[in-house]
Amino acid sequence: MLERRFNTLQATALNMTNMLGAGPFITIPLLIAAMGGPQSMLGWAVALLITLADGLVWSELGAAMPHSGGTYGYLRRAFSPLVSRLMAFLFIWQLIISGPMEIASALVGIRPYLAYVWPQLTELHTQLVSVGMALVIIWLLYRRIDSIAKLTVALWVGVLITVAVVIAVGAMHFDPKLAFDFPKGWWQPDGNLKYWMGFMMGLASASSIGIYDYLGYYDICYIGDEVKNPGRTIPRAVLFSLVGVALIYLCIHLSFLGSLPWREVSGKDGFPIAAVFMEKWYGRSSAILLTLLIIWTTYAGVFALTLGYSRIPYAAARDGGFFKVFGKLHPTGAFPHLSLVVIGLLSIAFAFMSLSTIIGALLITRFAVQFIGQIAALIWLRQHQPQMARPFKMWLYPLPCMIALAGWLFLIASFDLQIKIYGLGAVVLGTLAFFIWETYKSPPKDELSQDPQQT
Repeated sequence: MLERRFNTLQATALNMTNMLGAGPFITIPLLIAAMGGPQSMLGWAVALLITLADGLVWSELGAAMPHSGGTYGYLRRAFSPLVSRLMAFLFIWQLIISGPMEIASALVGIRPYLAYVWPQLTELHTQLVSVGMALVIIWLLYRRIDSIAKLTVALWVGVLITVAVVIAVGAMHFDPKLAFDFPKGWWQPDGNLKYWMGFMMGLASASSIGIYDYLGYYDICYIGDEVKNPGRTIPRAVLFSLVGVALIYLCIHLSFLGSLPWREVSGKDGFPIAAVFMEKWYGRSSAILLTLLIIWTTYAGVFALTLGYSRIPYAAARDGGFFKVFGKLHPTGAFPHLSLVVIGLLSIAFAFMSLSTIIGALLITRFAVQFIGQIAALIWLRQHQPQMARPFKMWLYPLPCMIALAGWLFLIASFDLQIKIYGLGAVVLGTLAFFIWETYKSPPKDELSQDPQQT
């Protein structure tokens, strides 16, 4: 049995290290380009609105069903038997790809900073260094959860130091004329249909990047079996981490915009904006020091992601919904070792793709199957299992469900055709694979259909 060792502080630290990572340090130039100026900060606001609403979905489900695997258990408990098995299978199907893709995006995003510190490195060299970083993460996680919980807090401290340095430097040198240098005509409340369509598409693109940077606010739900007092800890960790990271992102965004003309950095994929920002004020040596802190921050994010996602195939296998071999724990360390290794190695494989491809592919599959599926599961459970023990109930139900659903559909509609085809293809292939698998597998154990309070 897994041991419950994560308290509220450690759970929040896990989420925040996951969320921060390299996110704003690699995506702010892309976010600025999406809307063509400082108004891109609206992307953070829309993304926060959607994720706060969705965070309440995670909080209710996670508190009621605190199992390893998170979404897998929620989908297995909801719906009719066949539909629940299909939805749970599709979740594993997409996450076994999108989870490692999310980890790989951090490995790819950190490469410009590696090249900034060591200019002599070629692209191949930075790829090999990021692969080595991933292998060390696997080694660090190949141990008992009690030491991991303490290591999580230590990594979190490094993350907070990094963002504190950026925010402090930005505050000391903040130029409001740069930060709020809006392009002429950016806001036309009486604009025509063409203007509003362009504005909404830009807002959707910026919001998608914001969502990508917020991903991880739910990471603690994936290790629910290892959380103390999950009915209180999980909702607090989800909401605390979202609000805290939103404030940090806003401050980082203003720090960069208040120091660097946005037209010089807009749309530059792979631009080490934080290093350039620090070098402008304090020279290259200080910029290298900050860059090393950013690499630490990214490393902490990869650590948290790998920890959370490695528990999902384990939970599915324990329930009879995935290959049985993934349900085995390490004989002495009591952690899902095979699942950890597979997630880590897939992350290394995806790290050789381009960053834009990785982000688009992981978001479309995550939105279509997992996030929308969870909203449907919560509504179904409210209607069909009202007797279920719910230590935390969503505030203003069902309004947050409707806000989150509208947000996910809005963002899905904004993706280009190639990404939509990828998402649809993943769902179709996953459905076909499910029915083939159903034909040949042994009957599921349905362990997660029990009252979660008795497990």
